Amino acid sequence: MFERIIVAADGSGQSLKAAEKAIELARVTGAHIYVVYAVDGTTSKADVLRTWNSLGITEKRNEKLTYIEEQAKINKISYEVKIVRGDPATSIVRFAKESRSDLIVIGSRGLNQLQQMVLGSVSHKVAKRATCPVLIIK
Repeated sequence: MFERIIVAADGSGQSLKAAEKAIELARVTGAHIYVVYAVDGTTSKADVLRTWNSLGITEKRNEKLTYIEEQAKINKISYEVKIVRGDPATSIVRFAKESRSDLIVIGSRGLNQLQQMVLGSVSHKVAKRATCPVLIIK
């Protein structure tokens, strides 16, 4: 069924829920998981303001993914962490194509219709642009 699953992760509660679902699917199907963390200009600026050195930034980003890595290990799931750069939706879709992934699992922030229309949402953009199935977790 699935051989390669991407879970979009940023450390938020929604991304942790998405990771739990991806791990559950991987456990059933034997799929490999790519934990993809997208870093865009806004994320980079925020990271620099919070942490003043590049080692600290990398460490903070990795901390956001620790829970997911622990759960993958506990469940004996094959996984890799990938940091991609650029617009999150574009970067996730590009990585999905390059890795020939079968499924993208992504959390939804639950924007209302006005917020979604004005701001757009990463999950909505991924769902529109991806060539593989996308599972959006609320």
